[in-house]
Amino acid sequence: MIVKKNQSLLKLNSFRIDVCAKEYVEITKESELLELYGKHRKKKILFIGGGSNILFTKNFNGLVVHLNIKGKNYKKINDEYVMVSASSGENWNDLVNWCVNSGFGGVENLSLIPGNVGGAPVQNIGAYGRELKDVLVSCKVYNWENGTFCEFQRSQCDFDYRDSIFKKNKNLLITKVNLKLTTKNHLIISSYSGVNEELKKLGVKSASIKDISKAVSNIRSRKLPNPEKIGNAGSFFKNPIVEKNQLDFLVKNFENIPYYPLDNNLFKIPAAWLIEKCGFKGKKFTNFGVSEKQPLVLVNYGGASGKEILQLSKSIVSTVKKIFRIDLQTEVNII
Repeated sequence: MIVKKNQSLLKLNSFRIDVCAKEYVEITKESELLELYGKHRKKKILFIGGGSNILFTKNFNGLVVHLNIKGKNYKKINDEYVMVSASSGENWNDLVNWCVNSGFGGVENLSLIPGNVGGAPVQNIGAYGRELKDVLVSCKVYNWENGTFCEFQRSQCDFDYRDSIFKKNKNLLITKVNLKLTTKNHLIISSYSGVNEELKKLGVKSASIKDISKAVSNIRSRKLPNPEKIGNAGSFFKNPIVEKNQLDFLVKNFENIPYYPLDNNLFKIPAAWLIEKCGFKGKKFTNFGVSEKQPLVLVNYGGASGKEILQLSKSIVSTVKKIFRIDLQTEVNII
């Protein structure tokens, strides 16, 4: 475990923001967390994983800890289920592909979501009718507050829409996840019209988990910019959730506004629709802007600063607030 000085973080964040850390260390074993805690616990510390959900607005004047623990395996539970265990440093989409190719169902709808396994429970990642909480059994966690390992069962994770106990408490560091997946009689979720249309294009009549994964990957490739080519962190904003009285105002004043009913008389409004109606879709400011493919995605075309992208996000938030009386919230962690 070697602590480096003045380390560039350019390749450790998917926005490709060129900032430095005063100190940097990569963790590749769980045991190194114990060593780190013993030597560096009093320092100002930032833990990062795949860097796909973070916006740096300045250099970090402290120790950046890159959690990059690798490893995955599975264990048969019975004739219908397996337990897949994966360390936090594994690439999420690589894990999905491994599961799908192994015939393990349950994560195929979450194909091509950027980031590492350790970040998946933090955000409770979700897409096309499936969320991580639907398959997660438990997480192995290192508690930076007291320097001990513990196990968090799903019921202890406080999962909500793009939220969890790990997002609220930065001292809880995920080192491994355990997922319960199916080996047969897969529950195929393809109720989204876009997925069904893509399956038709592929000539699929009776979808398998491989077909669903392929369809979802195709859709995401068309709709979202590739972070390997254009700096971005995926969806920058959450879809807002409103109460019935606020929905009534929106429906009355904005023709054809889309919404989706949830539990407890709440309704989800697509943030992408709001942002596009405010005129931001595809808008470019020198070397940064809003994706022409997806209004939820802010992009760095090369050389932009985090402060510039942050200011753009604030402009979007204030405009949506002014027109629709809705407060947009960010998914991305801003440093």
